[in-house]
Amino acid sequence: MRRIRRAPSTTPVTWSGAGSDVQRVVTPARHEPPDVANRSARPGPVVHDGLMDPASVALLRDLLAETGWIERTREFGLALRATRSPGGLLLVGTPDEEPWHLTAHLDDEARLSGLTQLTPTLVRWAPPADAPAHLRIGLDRIHRAGRGETLFVVTERQAPVPLLERVDDARRTGATILALEGADGELAGLAHDAIAVPARGPVTFDGAQHLVSAAAGEQPRRPGLRERLARLLEKVSGPHVND
Repeated sequence: MRRIRRAPSTTPVTWSGAGSDVQRVVTPARHEPPDVANRSARPGPVVHDGLMDPASVALLRDLLAETGWIERTREFGLALRATRSPGGLLLVGTPDEEPWHLTAHLDDEARLSGLTQLTPTLVRWAPPADAPAHLRIGLDRIHRAGRGETLFVVTERQAPVPLLERVDDARRTGATILALEGADGELAGLAHDAIAVPARGPVTFDGAQHLVSAAAGEQPRRPGLRERLARLLEKVSGPHVND
């Protein structure tokens, strides 16, 4: 494992797509991790401890339509979809905060969209030995990450050195590194692509997770018959100009 020495100070890297004049959009409080002990007899994917609300996500996206966040998260979602196989999308957080919330949403998106490469693997720092198989995947999985797989780091706070070391190792073995973070310049410097969520930005860190998961599972809309005919007429006769 390569040792990374944290610099005394780092310059925060923030994404400038969101305007500062946009009112901050607050989403409901994030869900607590599910009770692993109570679920040990029910193996399977990570399950959200509340129903996903597409209407709320759609409203959030409408409110942010003019900020650039929607376009940016769509780009990021495409990067997540570049993972080659189910289970090759590895999510990891910090020892104090694991990304249960986003893992559950990506699992929903994989199932509803049919994009099996979005099926997530939650990587845990200290998984209980008696947890179901899909909830006791430890840090060794990061060491085995390779080409065609994605390590998605999710942390609102500054990434600890042990996490940075493992991210650096995974990058060296060929994995794609993506990050959703709270303006941590050192983590962003290791990632192939990163979205920073400023503390005073227009969207909360929880809201950003909803945007990313929705964008990852978004299917391109096919134009309707009327749209296709309009395009055909425009090609034949040129664009219509109003007097």
